Amino acid sequence: MDINGIGQSYYQNNTIAAKNTKYVNSTKKFAIEKTDNTQKLSETEEMEIFKKEFYEDLSKVTNHRTVSNSAVNISEAAFKAMKDDPQYKEKVLSLIQRDLGDSYGPRNCSVMITVGTTLNEYRADSWSVGNDSEFRMRSKNSFYKRTSENKERQKEIQEEYLEKQAQAKKWQQKMLDEKIAQSEFERSRFLQSWSNDRRMANASNAYEVNIMTGTASLG
Repeated sequence: MDINGIGQSYYQNNTIAAKNTKYVNSTKKFAIEKTDNTQKLSETEEMEIFKKEFYEDLSKVTNHRTVSNSAVNISEAAFKAMKDDPQYKEKVLSLIQRDLGDSYGPRNCSVMITVGTTLNEYRADSWSVGNDSEFRMRSKNSFYKRTSENKERQKEIQEEYLEKQAQAKKWQQKMLDEKIAQSEFERSRFLQSWSNDRRMANASNAYEVNIMTGTASLG
């Protein structure tokens, strides 16, 4: 098909306009997709920060002496609910402090806490330490866990550290004692040498005096 004159110019202009529109639309689509991905990444990062802060809050909760092991299970939906509602988060922390700070005597217990999206879904279960197989099974993938084994290991690590510190101090003292002993030995040897030299000098002087005195007598 032949296109001449005004028709050709019209066709070329429309072709260029169509290409430009397609390019602009593609650019806008890429920018929108990029913005969406950035927002999703930002939400993920914010949730990770929230989880870390919540973990630190849990670390500050004090267990009652009768609570040997404790674990807290939190669903992703529960995390979102607490992140969106700070008051709900504070209520959950208050309940956790209450349940882990409570006495479970006369026997030590393992306490499992489950956090949901509402207070109605919050629950705390406990088992005696001698019969807590269910606790061990249900706490495998817990968000937060604190066990007596960890406390014992921390105690062992601390004892090992203190033992190493004591050994290092003992070695330093030994080296210091050896250095002092060596210095005393060198000092004693120097004084002995100086004393010997002095005695020899005195003997030499006495000998010379005797020689001179004898010579004078002979004269």
